[in-house]
Amino acid sequence: MAMPRLTRAARTILVGAPGVGKGTQTDRLMKQFPELSSISSGDLLRKNVRERTPLGIQAESKMKAGALVPDAMILRLIVNELTTRGWIRDSTLRPYAVYASSVDMEETTVDSVIVPSGLRTSRYSYSEHPSASFILDGFPRTAGQAVQLHDIVPINLVVNLNTPSDIIIDRICNRWVHEPSGRVYNTTFNAPKVDGKDDITGEPLTRRADDDPEVWKARLKSFKENNEPLLEHYDKLGILWTVNGNSSDEISPQLFKEFGRRFGVLDN
Repeated sequence: MAMPRLTRAARTILVGAPGVGKGTQTDRLMKQFPELSSISSGDLLRKNVRERTPLGIQAESKMKAGALVPDAMILRLIVNELTTRGWIRDSTLRPYAVYASSVDMEETTVDSVIVPSGLRTSRYSYSEHPSASFILDGFPRTAGQAVQLHDIVPINLVVNLNTPSDIIIDRICNRWVHEPSGRVYNTTFNAPKVDGKDDITGEPLTRRADDDPEVWKARLKSFKENNEPLLEHYDKLGILWTVNGNSSDEISPQLFKEFGRRFGVLDN
């Protein structure tokens, strides 16, 4: 049976509350559509710190000082990754110049480093080839970051994964883990064969420290407040699509169908 395929680039962001299953949907989309790649700002940051790149060294010093990594640094990590992959082109920089910089990020604005005002519409060109399809994870988290990202590469689908809060909380509160292996069980829909024991080793299962209903209620409330402006921003651009479902298995088929409708999936 032929795999479905994309006929143009899908530049996607998945937005959803903690525990809604963004990672699960990302994995399933990548299996369904092999052209898709996952680009994680957190992974890029860790990679640059590990490889001791100039940007990684600057970012690490920020983190060690307890400061947030500035938006400009995260954007430059993303720019470098997309440039290295050949998915965007910058006509104003030498190749890989975004990767190493002597610029002091403390004194530099995003506009002056990433998007000079006179070049906002022409500086970057981007590929529409299906192989330049990606799901961006971890960025943007605010409407302001979304505007900065759009000046580099326009996202063309933002998926709002919507599962009722009470169902997410119920799912989290019934979650048990086997810490040595990372295996996760849920007493509602994926219970262990023996109550409280790992299926493979028979060792005891434990609860994660933050799998507490009150903790999750606070996290979900914070998520909703912080993400409404981001969703409104993408809604105004006409690229926001909300999918409703009580489980990942309900959401995935809808997601696959919408990808097919938007990005020209063909079955050979």
